[in-house]
Amino acid sequence: MMRNKSLVIGITLGDATGIGPELIVKSFQDTDIRNLATWFIAGDKRVFLQGKSIAGVELEVIEIDNVDQVENNKGSIYFIDLANLDPNKYELGKLSPVSGKATGETLKYLLDLSKDKKIDGVMYGPLNKEALHRGGHHFQDELHFFADLLDCKEGFSEINYMSGLWVTRATSHIPLRNVSENITKKKIVERIRFAHKTLINAGIENPKIVVSALNPHAGDGGLLGNEEIDFIIPAINDMKEEGINVQGPYPADTLFLRLEKDPFECLLAMYHDQAQTGMKLLGFNRGVTMSGGLPITLTTPAHGTAFDIAGKGIADEGATKEAIKMVVRMNSTSNQTKAKQQT
Repeated sequence: MMRNKSLVIGITLGDATGIGPELIVKSFQDTDIRNLATWFIAGDKRVFLQGKSIAGVELEVIEIDNVDQVENNKGSIYFIDLANLDPNKYELGKLSPVSGKATGETLKYLLDLSKDKKIDGVMYGPLNKEALHRGGHHFQDELHFFADLLDCKEGFSEINYMSGLWVTRATSHIPLRNVSENITKKKIVERIRFAHKTLINAGIENPKIVVSALNPHAGDGGLLGNEEIDFIIPAINDMKEEGINVQGPYPADTLFLRLEKDPFECLLAMYHDQAQTGMKLLGFNRGVTMSGGLPITLTTPAHGTAFDIAGKGIADEGATKEAIKMVVRMNSTSNQTKAKQQT
């Protein structure tokens, strides 16, 4: 397979019980999206046909038996039938361990190909964490699932992107009662470095990173909590000494309002909803989630499986198209950087 013409990006249909298959079919109706790379969709053909039926549109693909049959040609969409999920075994709009099992298997298939340098990146359709877990993939979340499959032990995290704003978190998918005990200077330092490196890799020079406080009013000098004094401020100061453009900590309730008067490229929040609530209010149908710090770029729309509208043909593909653009952007920038280093 020739590798010097365009990127080869792996695609999954996501959890079949949700809106993923519909979104993939709709997204590739866009000629500009198709022409960004060569595409390799992996999944069950029956689920793909169901997605086309729900979307109410056609999508021509080239069916192949293995990835070595992919001809590197921008705009081509290849499909391999893994025959691993019978639509008669699940119901649209309802959590299914059977679908969760197949979702994980498909992701593993593509990540194995990435380790063999057969594909350059992966954009996966929306999945359901509970379905994955009940399907036998016992991990905290998909990020840790990916890290395990890619033999990555540290330095990885999740980062979101929407309309020029990047958002990452010191803690992610853990109970709220456990957040404070997981806020340490080491963790904040790691996340600031991660955010800085990710944005540099995305082609942004000297990105400005703003750090959120954990407590109301940024702790009010210790009256409302000491995490800012003990951990967050010392971490920020150390990162400034390393030359990273980082500021804060700022109270969380006004962070997104700062964007108008004092723009920044990246927000480091302390926990999941502190970041996600504001970001999704800014534009739910444009957000992208990226698993960063791994040997391969993985992106997905920032929303979930939307069980409430599964099968109705009304899902908005905006975020999926943005996730497709992002996996191409990150790989293209990486290739450009490598090329400069070699000259």
